[in-house]
Amino acid sequence: MTINAMGGGAKYKGTQMRKKQLSEIIKKKVIEAKQVCEGDETSDECKVAWDEVEEVSQAKADLRLRLEVEKKDPLESFCLENPETEECKVNDD
Repeated sequence: MTINAMGGGAKYKGTQMRKKQLSEIIKKKVIEAKQVCEGDETSDECKVAWDEVEEVSQAKADLRLRLEVEKKDPLESFCLENPETEECKVNDD
């Protein structure tokens, strides 16, 4: 198996899928927060909804940071031991 260094990018399919999932979750959580906050932006439910948006956004930022700063795909160690898994397919992009 050949592994191409991608200059800090997501090397494995599982990491790219995770980035896409986090983006989709953020969009969904923003829509939910806007709905929850209609009429009462100071309610506890509204605060919780925006906290959820912040948490998912932070998870995506953390993933991006790991890819850009550490120059290492978070799945690297897992994929070295489990190269046959779907998540560990190497992207040729």
